[in-house]
Amino acid sequence: MAAAQTKKSANNLGIDEFLTLMTTQLKNQDPLKPLEGTEFVAQLAQFGTVSGIQQMQGSMETLAESLRATQALSGTSLVGHDILASAGSVNFIEGTSVSGEFDVPAATSALQVRITDASGAVVRDITLAPTPGFTSFSWDGLRSDGAQAQSGEYSIQAIASVGGASESLDLLLAARVSSVTLDNGGTGLTLNTAGLGSVSLADVRRIM
Repeated sequence: MAAAQTKKSANNLGIDEFLTLMTTQLKNQDPLKPLEGTEFVAQLAQFGTVSGIQQMQGSMETLAESLRATQALSGTSLVGHDILASAGSVNFIEGTSVSGEFDVPAATSALQVRITDASGAVVRDITLAPTPGFTSFSWDGLRSDGAQAQSGEYSIQAIASVGGASESLDLLLAARVSSVTLDNGGTGLTLNTAGLGSVSLADVRRIM
């Protein structure tokens, strides 16, 4: 226990303690084998390097704390805003609508958005004009027969016919931010939404 405490104290020496030890070492050196001045300079330089690293670590920790606080404050400004994020499914609430967009290839000859329920059954196919570039869509929550779809999780897929072959396009879905969460390390921000659940800020493509 005593050895551990001695080691800890040695690791926490300040510049004053170091100079005291150096002075004591000079007083008690062997006259027949005097220590060279270069040794003290090397020891002092080493101490200065360690001390500088410790100060830099403290500065980095302070900076990290400041960045976490800034990120948390910035995150709160997103609450109440709509976002577009990469997603393939949505937690649909009866009586609402779902919207999003995707990038349509130039050679697309046909385009549709397909909504399927949790069992994989097709709920609705929405046919869109195959206009190249970003295309928006909206699902009003109605099934193909005109009945209201029930609340639950639905998969949404954008399907393009390109050169005679079907191609699934990357989809961006809209959702409203209800709250934000910082991870344990304070380096990542998660946006909490009703429709898409928890969304990493890295997956957000647009804030509206």
